Amino acid sequence: MQFLTIAFPVFDPVAIAIGPIAIRWYALAYIGGIVLGWLYARALIKNEKLWGGPAPITLPQMDDFILWVTLGIIVGGRTGYVLFYNLPFFMAHPAEIFELWKGGMSFHGGFLGCVVAVMWFARRNGIPILSLGDITTAVAPIGLLLGRLANFINSELWGRTADASVPWAVVFPNGGPLPRHPSQLYEAGLEGILLFIILAVMIRMGALRRPGLILGSFIAIYAFARIASEFFREPDPQLGFLWGGLTMGMLLSVPMIIAGAILIVKARRRPPTNLLANQGTP
Repeated sequence: MQFLTIAFPVFDPVAIAIGPIAIRWYALAYIGGIVLGWLYARALIKNEKLWGGPAPITLPQMDDFILWVTLGIIVGGRTGYVLFYNLPFFMAHPAEIFELWKGGMSFHGGFLGCVVAVMWFARRNGIPILSLGDITTAVAPIGLLLGRLANFINSELWGRTADASVPWAVVFPNGGPLPRHPSQLYEAGLEGILLFIILAVMIRMGALRRPGLILGSFIAIYAFARIASEFFREPDPQLGFLWGGLTMGMLLSVPMIIAGAILIVKARRRPPTNLLANQGTP
């Protein structure tokens, strides 16, 4: 029997309403993540000690890149949700693909959208793809943290039912009468706070001097964190559990571990960029 549960604090999903205009917490999470990430990226670029010299991307270039990565997140996130999580529904109702205000975004799709934006922008501007990827993923946990908090506020993507050993279990208003794991907060802690701290420490230790190291570490660590969180998260109802009790989030994370490991190994084999810059110096 569950004796200790937490009643879900009912939040209004609309943060600000001015007449017919309503701004939702989820939208604010995206905006806040992009703005704070942009400011943090600028701070990293200006710190030449982290790069072993001038950063390979300028501040004006980063300012221009924000629009590109924002479009990548939105288009990729929506496309990923349509393809990975609810394709039969959207094939029957194609017009609803564009109704973003109803929700439905996929991190894995958004990440792929960011990859396309990074590669496209870097090639058009003569920027090293891996270094731009490092900057982008270094700031990404900020958006992940705010996004998961918005999921909690919206009472969505809640966890599996919990027993009496979980005193912090929450009864979500649209999750039935049983107490559930607040898996959104688990993900906020793992994918947001913990991942940000790990990457920040790596950056302070010179990881940006090895292009691709932060990118690979983000991909691999996120994937492990997502798989761990999926053990507590209720699968999407239209999909349920897949092979052997796995979830779509788990399956999509497996290739990320492999890709991240490859990037890490290759980055570690390269000499730091400051050493390359000093070659031939008397």
